[in-house]
Amino acid sequence: MKICHYNNNQAGVVVGDQVFNIGDPLIKAGLARQGYTMVEIIDALANNPKAMDIARDASKSGTSAALSSTKLLAPIQNPGSLWAAAANYYAHRAEMVERVGSANKAVINKDDLMAEFFLKTTSSIIGPGDTIILPKISKLVDFECELCAVIGKRARKVTEDQALNYVFGYTICWDISQRDPWGKGIHNTRNIRKGFDTFSALGPWIVTRDEIDEPQNLSIKVLRNGKEAMTAHTSDMICGLREHIRFLTSCLTLRPGDLITTGTPAGVSKLRDGDRLHGTIEKIGSMELFVKDEE
Repeated sequence: MKICHYNNNQAGVVVGDQVFNIGDPLIKAGLARQGYTMVEIIDALANNPKAMDIARDASKSGTSAALSSTKLLAPIQNPGSLWAAAANYYAHRAEMVERVGSANKAVINKDDLMAEFFLKTTSSIIGPGDTIILPKISKLVDFECELCAVIGKRARKVTEDQALNYVFGYTICWDISQRDPWGKGIHNTRNIRKGFDTFSALGPWIVTRDEIDEPQNLSIKVLRNGKEAMTAHTSDMICGLREHIRFLTSCLTLRPGDLITTGTPAGVSKLRDGDRLHGTIEKIGSMELFVKDEE
């Protein structure tokens, strides 16, 4: 099931070329409130079987609108946390040595690498078809296109074997990253460099876990101005999603609607005014973004 957030903050299900409203029937059943957030909808769908039954019924015979005339929003605009994995593909680690002089240290202990998780600001979130604004202060801003997991159930001290049971679904996260002026030789700058307004793009929707049997077996492809810019596969991650969930929940509690984005593959490149990005992750879908200089 493809769970989307659209138009005037409505929750829906995408089926073919139609979007079916599920927020209204959930409100009618007393399973959502007026003015709900998508975090609340995800919590209900993940933890109340009746809510998921209502969503399935609505997606077959409920009120719908053409997807082509619908404005898709970021599927979650207010996650409690957006955890972002750092340097999680060997090829990306190597390219960053050349781009900004990063130290390409050997990964001896995966937990040491995962301890570099950072938080992205929720104020930086935009959705499909939105525009990335390049700050005047920056001379080098890259795109990063990543698989992102949406947590469905409260999770603490979860084993890798059980980790995917706590995932509600998957979406795409674009981790837009400033490399200059604070990306070289200065520690602890990721939250700022990756937290500018418009620097976290999510979408186009959330594909529920049952439709993706293995998150480590998905292709990623990015076109920039119609030309191939990134081709990768999630099997190349250093630390997989199961390890991410095990590590994070060994330290803290994950809650419904929290996000884990799993790091970018190689192929990042400098964004310029007027660029058009088109990213696809297998079994999830595609989304476009535009790029503009700050005025």
